[in-house]
Amino acid sequence: MFMSNDTNEEGKGSTRRTALRGLGLAVGGMALATGPGASAASAASAASAASAASAAQRGGVATYVLVHGTHSAGAFWVPIARELALRGHRVVTVDQPRHGAEAFVAESYQRQDLAAMAVEPSPLKGLGLDDYEARVTGIVRRAARNGPVVLVGHSLGGVSVSRVADAVPHLLHHICYMAAFCPSRVLPTADACTAAPENANAVSPVELTVGDPDRLGVLRLNFRTGVRGELALLKEMICADYPDADFRRVLAGMQTDEPVAAYAGRAVGRAATWGRVPRTYLRFGKDRTIATALQDRMIAEADAATPGNRFRVHDFPDASHVGPLDPTPVADALDTLAGRRG
Repeated sequence: MFMSNDTNEEGKGSTRRTALRGLGLAVGGMALATGPGASAASAASAASAASAASAAQRGGVATYVLVHGTHSAGAFWVPIARELALRGHRVVTVDQPRHGAEAFVAESYQRQDLAAMAVEPSPLKGLGLDDYEARVTGIVRRAARNGPVVLVGHSLGGVSVSRVADAVPHLLHHICYMAAFCPSRVLPTADACTAAPENANAVSPVELTVGDPDRLGVLRLNFRTGVRGELALLKEMICADYPDADFRRVLAGMQTDEPVAAYAGRAVGRAATWGRVPRTYLRFGKDRTIATALQDRMIAEADAATPGNRFRVHDFPDASHVGPLDPTPVADALDTLAGRRG
């Protein structure tokens, strides 16, 4: 059963260039054929944790909980989710707060009034990783009542994976980072990861920023731009290998705002919690947002922290940041995780 968009319910941090250097745009271009998904779901109470752990231990149909990245939504995952569901898995795609079905669309963005966009307030201001973690942890708690949970994050979604694996490791069968941030003690935040020398050749949309991120509390980008050079930059950054029609669908699914605090929040997995959950990395070889060299460094630092529980790496040498246009190879890799423990 595929359940789409299950939801629950400042540090000022980044300079414009630091926050945008790699940005981690996990966008929804491949997934725009479907509409809003299932109704909102509240987090399970603490009293249900024991029964959820028991269900996970008993086995049963695996539930994949899929977490999107920045400026994106749960709809990003629809092609992959559909493939997993057709193979017999339960799938829940997450909308983080004020994303997807809860998305904020600035009135000035609709009118393409860039001067007004630069100052229009955003309800995402003040949101951070605590909010993102709470959203995902609530969904994991509910899903774990029914069997094993495989938690997957793309791009900025990786920081949520690390935080949730620290919070409820006993409810997770496997965790997976798909071209995603996996912070370490040396690179403890998404901001730190994007500023690493291994990410020096990443493409940055710094010139596309609208307004002052510190004042707005969000990184605001104009994805409805009609400027040829700006469109070329976005395509190179996100999906240089895609046909133009598919690239336009990518842009249509992107959201203007992401809270700066999400990039600045610490998300370092601890060896005793996060470090005991089996983990996989889907490595994209032509990623111009989270450079492949940075992916390699994050994998190596995680493995050094828990040498007894190392990443299993699936390599996609020709994949750009959003992954292959055909979702089958990614679904093939994820499919193997449902039965893999340790």
